[in-house]
Parts: sequence; C-alpha cells; structure tokens
Amino acid sequence: MSILTIILSILLPPLAVFMKKGLGGAFFLNILLTLIGWIPGVIHAFIVND
Repeated sequence: MSILTIILSILLPPLAVFMKKGLGGAFFLNILLTLIGWIPGVIHAFIVND
C-alpha cells in the first residue's frame, strides 16, 4: 500500500477504491458506506486496498 493510497483512503475513500478496483460493486458499496458514515467508508477502503 503506497502513501498515496493511504492518504486517499482517509480523505476520499471512494476514489481510493476506484483506483484499485475500478467502477464496480466495491466502488458503489464504498460510496454507500461513506454516505452512511465516513468511518465505514474508510475501513472498507483500507480492506479493499490491502
């Protein structure tokens, strides 16, 4: 995991997931989780980008 990925996972979780997985289910799930609460989106971004 690069420094850029870590920073994006914290600041913009959907963008970090998009960079790793593209425009798919994980991206839309991360948008939903980020809208529900920022912390779930960040956690999901770190899990996807592991």
